[in-house]
Amino acid sequence: MSYDRLTIDNAAVLLVDHQTGLSNGVQDQSVPEYLTAVTGLVKLAKAFKLPTVITTSAADGPNWPILPIIRQTLPDAPLVHRPGEINAWDNAEFVASVEKTGRKKLIVAGVSTEVCVAFVALSAIKAGYDVYAVIDASGTWNKLVQEVAVARMAQAGVKPITWAAVGAELQADWRNPSGQDLGHIMGEHLPFYGNLFASFQAVKS
Repeated sequence: MSYDRLTIDNAAVLLVDHQTGLSNGVQDQSVPEYLTAVTGLVKLAKAFKLPTVITTSAADGPNWPILPIIRQTLPDAPLVHRPGEINAWDNAEFVASVEKTGRKKLIVAGVSTEVCVAFVALSAIKAGYDVYAVIDASGTWNKLVQEVAVARMAQAGVKPITWAAVGAELQADWRNPSGQDLGHIMGEHLPFYGNLFASFQAVKS
Protein backbone atom coordinates (compact mmCIF):
# COMPACT_ATOMS: atom_id res chain seq x y z
CA MET A 1 0.00 0.00 0.00
CA SER A 2 1.19 3.52 -0.79
CA TYR A 3 -0.15 6.73 0.68
CA ASP A 4 -0.77 9.04 -2.26
CA ARG A 5 -2.70 11.95 -0.80
CA LEU A 6 -5.83 13.70 -1.95
CA THR A 7 -5.06 17.21 -3.20
CA ILE A 8 -7.07 20.04 -4.71
CA ASP A 9 -5.39 19.26 -8.03
CA ASN A 10 -5.94 15.50 -8.28
CA ALA A 11 -9.43 14.92 -6.83
CA ALA A 12 -13.02 15.10 -8.05
CA VAL A 13 -16.28 14.47 -6.19
CA LEU A 14 -19.06 12.13 -7.33
CA LEU A 15 -22.47 12.44 -5.64
CA VAL A 16 -24.65 9.45 -6.45
CA ASP A 17 -28.39 9.41 -5.77
CA HIS A 18 -28.54 11.73 -2.75
CA GLN A 19 -32.27 12.03 -3.41
CA THR A 20 -35.04 13.06 -1.06
CA GLY A 21 -36.98 9.82 -1.39
CA LEU A 22 -34.00 7.53 -0.97
CA SER A 23 -32.67 9.58 1.93
CA ASN A 24 -35.81 8.76 3.91
CA GLY A 25 -34.53 5.19 4.18
CA VAL A 26 -31.18 6.03 5.76
CA GLN A 27 -30.99 4.16 9.08
CA ASP A 28 -27.32 3.24 9.56
CA GLN A 29 -26.92 6.64 11.22
CA SER A 30 -29.38 9.33 12.19
CA VAL A 31 -30.81 11.37 9.33
CA PRO A 32 -29.46 14.63 10.85
CA GLU A 33 -25.97 13.09 11.02
CA TYR A 34 -26.25 11.96 7.41
CA LEU A 35 -27.48 15.37 6.20
CA THR A 36 -24.73 17.12 8.15
CA ALA A 37 -22.07 14.97 6.49
CA VAL A 38 -23.53 15.49 3.01
CA THR A 39 -23.69 19.24 3.61
CA GLY A 40 -20.12 19.28 4.88
CA LEU A 41 -18.89 17.35 1.85
CA VAL A 42 -20.60 19.57 -0.73
CA LYS A 43 -19.33 22.68 1.04
CA LEU A 44 -15.82 21.25 0.89
CA ALA A 45 -16.23 20.63 -2.84
CA LYS A 46 -17.18 24.27 -3.28
CA ALA A 47 -14.48 25.66 -0.97
CA PHE A 48 -11.70 23.67 -2.63
CA LYS A 49 -13.16 24.19 -6.12
CA LEU A 50 -13.22 20.45 -6.80
CA PRO A 51 -14.89 19.34 -10.03
CA THR A 52 -18.08 17.56 -9.03
CA VAL A 53 -20.48 15.28 -10.91
CA ILE A 54 -23.98 14.63 -9.57
CA THR A 55 -26.31 11.88 -10.71
CA THR A 56 -29.85 10.73 -9.91
CA SER A 57 -31.95 7.65 -10.56
CA ALA A 58 -35.69 7.81 -11.20
CA ALA A 59 -35.79 11.44 -10.09
CA ASP A 60 -39.31 11.80 -11.50
CA GLY A 61 -40.51 8.74 -9.58
CA PRO A 62 -40.17 7.26 -6.08
CA ASN A 63 -36.56 8.30 -5.54
CA TRP A 64 -37.47 11.98 -6.01
CA PRO A 65 -35.12 14.93 -6.64
CA ILE A 66 -31.61 15.63 -5.43
CA LEU A 67 -31.27 17.01 -1.91
CA PRO A 68 -31.75 20.80 -2.12
CA ILE A 69 -28.48 21.59 -0.31
CA ILE A 70 -26.52 19.97 -3.13
CA ARG A 71 -27.93 22.14 -5.92
CA GLN A 72 -27.94 25.22 -3.72
CA THR A 73 -24.24 24.77 -2.97
CA LEU A 74 -23.10 23.45 -6.37
CA PRO A 75 -25.53 24.96 -8.91
CA ASP A 76 -23.10 24.65 -11.82
CA ALA A 77 -22.05 21.03 -11.33
CA PRO A 78 -23.20 18.66 -14.10
CA LEU A 79 -26.31 16.71 -13.09
CA VAL A 80 -26.88 13.42 -14.93
CA HIS A 81 -30.39 11.96 -14.71
CA ARG A 82 -30.11 8.23 -15.37
CA PRO A 83 -33.14 6.70 -17.10
CA GLY A 84 -32.71 3.24 -15.61
CA GLU A 85 -29.13 2.16 -14.91
CA ILE A 86 -28.67 1.03 -11.31
CA ASN A 87 -24.89 1.32 -11.54
CA ALA A 88 -24.23 4.92 -12.56
CA TRP A 89 -21.02 3.77 -14.25
CA ASP A 90 -23.20 2.03 -16.85
CA ASN A 91 -24.44 5.46 -17.97
CA ALA A 92 -22.25 6.87 -20.73
CA GLU A 93 -23.07 10.50 -19.92
CA PHE A 94 -22.04 10.03 -16.29
CA VAL A 95 -18.73 8.37 -17.20
CA ALA A 96 -18.02 11.07 -19.79
CA SER A 97 -18.63 13.73 -17.14
CA VAL A 98 -16.21 11.97 -14.79
CA GLU A 99 -13.58 11.69 -17.50
CA LYS A 100 -14.02 15.38 -18.32
CA THR A 101 -12.85 16.32 -14.82
CA GLY A 102 -9.39 15.06 -15.73
CA ARG A 103 -8.92 13.79 -12.18
CA LYS A 104 -7.81 10.27 -11.23
CA LYS A 105 -8.81 10.36 -7.56
CA LEU A 106 -12.56 10.11 -7.06
CA ILE A 107 -14.30 11.01 -3.80
CA VAL A 108 -17.62 9.12 -3.93
CA ALA A 109 -20.71 9.34 -1.72
CA GLY A 110 -24.34 8.42 -2.17
CA VAL A 111 -27.43 6.42 -1.23
CA SER A 112 -27.40 3.56 -0.85
CA THR A 113 -23.90 2.66 0.31
CA GLU A 114 -23.98 -0.98 -0.80
CA VAL A 115 -25.48 -0.27 -4.24
CA CYS A 116 -25.12 3.28 -5.55
CA VAL A 117 -21.78 3.97 -3.87
CA ALA A 118 -20.27 0.49 -4.05
CA PHE A 119 -21.16 -0.18 -7.68
CA VAL A 120 -19.66 3.12 -8.85
CA ALA A 121 -16.60 2.71 -6.65
CA LEU A 122 -15.90 -0.84 -7.80
CA SER A 123 -16.42 0.10 -11.46
CA ALA A 124 -14.15 3.13 -11.16
CA ILE A 125 -11.43 1.02 -9.52
CA LYS A 126 -11.62 -1.39 -12.45
CA ALA A 127 -11.37 1.57 -14.84
CA GLY A 128 -8.10 2.64 -13.22
CA TYR A 129 -9.22 5.33 -10.79
CA ASP A 130 -8.20 5.72 -7.16
CA VAL A 131 -11.46 5.81 -5.19
CA TYR A 132 -12.38 7.16 -1.76
CA ALA A 133 -15.85 6.28 -0.39
CA VAL A 134 -17.17 8.89 2.05
CA ILE A 135 -19.11 6.63 4.37
CA ASP A 136 -20.70 9.21 6.66
CA ALA A 137 -21.93 11.23 3.66
CA SER A 138 -23.56 8.06 2.36
CA GLY A 139 -26.38 6.01 3.84
CA THR A 140 -28.21 2.73 3.80
CA TRP A 141 -30.90 0.72 5.57
CA ASN A 142 -28.98 -0.57 8.59
CA LYS A 143 -25.51 -0.79 10.11
CA LEU A 144 -24.87 -4.36 8.99
CA VAL A 145 -25.50 -3.45 5.37
CA GLN A 146 -23.10 -0.52 5.71
CA GLU A 147 -20.39 -2.75 7.19
CA VAL A 148 -20.76 -5.35 4.43
CA ALA A 149 -20.55 -2.61 1.79
CA VAL A 150 -17.40 -1.11 3.33
CA ALA A 151 -15.77 -4.53 3.55
CA ARG A 152 -16.57 -5.31 -0.08
CA MET A 153 -15.20 -1.98 -1.29
CA ALA A 154 -12.08 -2.15 0.88
CA GLN A 155 -11.24 -5.61 -0.46
CA ALA A 156 -11.24 -4.11 -3.96
CA GLY A 157 -8.97 -1.24 -2.97
CA VAL A 158 -11.55 1.47 -2.30
CA LYS A 159 -10.51 3.68 0.62
CA PRO A 160 -13.21 4.35 3.26
CA ILE A 161 -13.06 7.92 4.56
CA THR A 162 -15.18 10.58 6.29
CA TRP A 163 -16.06 14.06 5.12
CA ALA A 164 -13.93 15.74 7.80
CA ALA A 165 -10.92 13.61 6.86
CA VAL A 166 -11.43 14.59 3.21
CA GLY A 167 -11.31 18.25 4.21
CA ALA A 168 -8.23 17.85 6.40
CA GLU A 169 -6.31 15.91 3.75
CA LEU A 170 -7.15 18.43 1.05
CA GLN A 171 -6.16 21.32 3.32
CA ALA A 172 -2.82 19.72 4.29
CA ASP A 173 -1.65 22.84 6.13
CA TRP A 174 -3.81 25.36 8.01
CA ARG A 175 -1.63 28.12 6.57
CA ASN A 176 -2.87 27.38 3.05
CA PRO A 177 -5.36 30.00 1.75
CA SER A 178 -8.43 27.78 2.23
CA GLY A 179 -7.77 27.33 5.96
CA GLN A 180 -10.31 29.94 7.03
CA ASP A 181 -13.02 28.40 4.83
CA LEU A 182 -12.31 24.91 6.15
CA GLY A 183 -12.39 26.16 9.72
CA HIS A 184 -15.82 27.70 9.18
CA ILE A 185 -17.20 24.56 7.50
CA MET A 186 -15.94 22.25 10.24
CA GLY A 187 -17.04 24.67 12.93
CA GLU A 188 -20.54 24.86 11.50
CA HIS A 189 -21.05 21.12 11.04
CA LEU A 190 -18.96 19.52 13.82
CA PRO A 191 -20.22 20.85 17.17
CA PHE A 192 -17.02 20.16 19.10
CA TYR A 193 -15.00 21.90 16.42
CA GLY A 194 -17.39 24.83 16.45
CA ASN A 195 -16.49 25.37 20.10
CA LEU A 196 -12.80 25.00 19.36
CA PHE A 197 -12.91 27.43 16.45
CA ALA A 198 -14.95 29.97 18.42
CA SER A 199 -12.40 29.84 21.24
CA PHE A 200 -9.57 30.36 18.79
CA GLN A 201 -11.33 33.32 17.19
CA ALA A 202 -11.99 34.86 20.62
CA VAL A 203 -8.34 34.60 21.65
CA LYS A 204 -7.16 35.85 18.28
CA SER A 205 -9.34 38.97 18.48
